[in-house]
Amino acid sequence: MNENLALSDETLLELEKPERYIGNEVNSVYKDKNSVDIRFAMCFPDVYEIGMSHLGIQILYGMFNSYDDVWCERVYSPWVDADKVFREKDIPLFALESQDEIRKFDFLGFTIQYEMCYTNILQILDLSKIPLLAKDRDWDQPIVIGGGPCTYNPEPITDFFDMFYIGEGETKYREIFDLYKACKKEGTSRQEFLRRCSHISGIYVPSFYDVKYKEDGTILSMQPIYEDVPAEIKKEMCLDISNQFYPTKPVVPYIKITQDRVVLEIMRGCIRGCRFCQAGQYINHFAKKTWII
Repeated sequence: MNENLALSDETLLELEKPERYIGNEVNSVYKDKNSVDIRFAMCFPDVYEIGMSHLGIQILYGMFNSYDDVWCERVYSPWVDADKVFREKDIPLFALESQDEIRKFDFLGFTIQYEMCYTNILQILDLSKIPLLAKDRDWDQPIVIGGGPCTYNPEPITDFFDMFYIGEGETKYREIFDLYKACKKEGTSRQEFLRRCSHISGIYVPSFYDVKYKEDGTILSMQPIYEDVPAEIKKEMCLDISNQFYPTKPVVPYIKITQDRVVLEIMRGCIRGCRFCQAGQYINHFAKKTWII
């Protein structure tokens, strides 16, 4: 539990729902930041009530924190009242658990569920005082990763991300963390770390590709700029969820959230073929069913 809040009592009282920014919820995870090798800020780029309704973050949050060498914390898009206060008082955006500034973390991971949150991604980077463009970042800033459904067509936002994790997060993050630790120990450059990440299945590093567009904005060609960088990226699929991590102690909020109920995943995807469901589309395709539009 963290009693040292980033916002003073006076500032919290200015906000409509101060519970969005104080952390300390039931089952939230606290670790000694000096005893872990990697600090990961998991972000749902929308208001707290929506982000806390998302099962995917609960799964990855629990899985990452099951690793002794990783501390995963949460951050959400501040509501307009808090955004104003942060800017007026020059308060950098912080994680809920430690209340530490996001820019001090090793990774900032966005789950991008819908295109309407694109501007919120820029808001979070801006409030965190992290350079908006990936090309302007160095080891002093977090590695910014995008995941979720919108990464299946990431080109509109590639300038802002160091890498994209395409597919389901349970399969490759441990490999990414181990690689990060090795590169830090070796003293390699940020660019070299990203290049090695590009060899991991499901990882797309936009800066390593030369993408040309047609007049209508669609892609004309896409070629890697290095021979060792794969020309195609295959999405990661978790084919056996029975043996994957599942949260038994989800974080419980203090305030009413959008989906104010316990969520249990009994299967991932079905044959209905809803277009917003990547897992369902995968099953539908391989079951050779008719896609429902």
